[in-house]
Amino acid sequence: MAKLLVKLQRYFRRKPVRFFTLLALYLAAGSLVFLHSGFAGEPTVTGTQRGPGAGEGPGLPYLGVMQLSRGFKVAVTMPDGGRRHGPWFKSTSKEPAERAKAGDYGSTRSRALRARSGREKEEDRARYIGCYVDNTHRRTLRGVSFFDYKKMTVFRCQDNCAERGYLYAGLEFGAECYCGHKIQASNASESECNMACKGERSNTCGGVNRLSIYRLELAQESARRYGSAIFRGCFRQPDNVSIALPVSQLMLNMSVDKCVDFCTEKEYPLSALAGTACRCGFPTTLFTLHEREDEQLCAQKCAGEEFESCGTAEYLLVYQTQVQDNRCMDRRFLPTRAKQLVALASFPGAGNTWARHLIELATGFYTGSYYFDGSLYNKGFKGERDHWRSGRTICIKTHESGQKEIESFDSAILLIRNPYKALMAEFNRKYGGHIGFAAHAHWKGKEWPEFVANYAPWWATHTLDWLRYGKKVLVVHFEDLKRDLFVQLQRMVGLLGIAACEDRLLCVEGQKDGNFKRSGLRKLEYDPYTPEMRKMISGYIKTVDTALKLRNLSGVPDDYYPR
Repeated sequence: MAKLLVKLQRYFRRKPVRFFTLLALYLAAGSLVFLHSGFAGEPTVTGTQRGPGAGEGPGLPYLGVMQLSRGFKVAVTMPDGGRRHGPWFKSTSKEPAERAKAGDYGSTRSRALRARSGREKEEDRARYIGCYVDNTHRRTLRGVSFFDYKKMTVFRCQDNCAERGYLYAGLEFGAECYCGHKIQASNASESECNMACKGERSNTCGGVNRLSIYRLELAQESARRYGSAIFRGCFRQPDNVSIALPVSQLMLNMSVDKCVDFCTEKEYPLSALAGTACRCGFPTTLFTLHEREDEQLCAQKCAGEEFESCGTAEYLLVYQTQVQDNRCMDRRFLPTRAKQLVALASFPGAGNTWARHLIELATGFYTGSYYFDGSLYNKGFKGERDHWRSGRTICIKTHESGQKEIESFDSAILLIRNPYKALMAEFNRKYGGHIGFAAHAHWKGKEWPEFVANYAPWWATHTLDWLRYGKKVLVVHFEDLKRDLFVQLQRMVGLLGIAACEDRLLCVEGQKDGNFKRSGLRKLEYDPYTPEMRKMISGYIKTVDTALKLRNLSGVPDDYYPR
């Protein structure tokens, strides 16, 4: 060993450059390891108190209503908390995991009764509408089709159709899935749709030349489509139609495709069918698309396609083409340093990235972040690169809930989401990336219970801390933002001190999804929440509801409470 050391000493004495090069590489590697350890972890939540019902994770001391008072303080310790201390180029995004796999239902009842019970439980994502005749010469659903003779389930079929924007999903022969925008056949007896699903023996998936058809209730939420166009609805023709929809053409052989293709060629985002007239334009204050009419008022058959509706001279059937509305796409940094720092605060999984997308389109200015996420930066959120105190961004994303961090901001938009949905969204992000899904093994393993035990109390303390320490807080519920985007976005832009341009806000409505939206249907065929989890989370919901009402704000939406 001594001889080896002597040889190394003589070698580096003759060639000192190599010695210093190796030394520099060693120090650089150590620095990178140090920086990486400084970045690991979640946003900080201060305190060390633990509460009952939280398993091994942190909890609230007590979440009963009577504990709330002026001096109420809740503190939670999150594992490995960490702020952004390192360089801007470190990304905190997770590597995508494999998507969730389908599970099986157990049953002791008959298959038919179980199928009916399953249909009732699926009301939040699809509604069973009946058994229909189908044959190879005249398909009942004329969209895409999928076949899986080993693992077909009702959910798998619904999910495949919903991801492609179809309104209906139908199952046949226990293994075949068909999608479509309309049903083009007559009803059959329910007893004829009694074949068991190949991957779900306790439920039924149609029969021989018979389709079990579901209407996808969330298809509109994830953009109901007709081919490449997005269906917007039936609307009364505006008074100044020639101004509101300036380009038009008479089409005696009218069909949806022909009108959409015409408006796409003319580079307009809206295509409106008025019987034999096709009109094109933009959403404007003259034609806002806010007052939808009953679709039956537009149910006049197209001259060129008997199974399509083409509207009437009085009621227009409107589709959004693939042409991008560029009136709200320009974005830049603030021309002068902002005098106040505005937080866009939310619990993880509450829709912060989506809200940033909306704010950037509505204001024309980049949003910033308390962290740095390389995947967001690469997708166009250029404010990610700036330090959060730079003053060049319109608002700053943050998940922090400590007093010191909250008091660093002059005002805040506090985005709150149903904890059951927010927890699942953050779990999917943590193990599947921004638009991916956690693997089935993660949901069924120890990761999910531990995650709920740690993160559910944080959902409550995050809101309570911002209500207590925030200087000027505008509360926005994620559900209200989805339901009434125009009004809620006006409120948010108002807090940011920007004069809202209505045409720009209408443009945002047509470009609202962005690049970080999961499909409308959740990727689980079962409820991941145990009764114990629900009892714990319900207590947190009641506490947040009371805290909001004590500040003369509306409480949490009714759908926060499990049915």
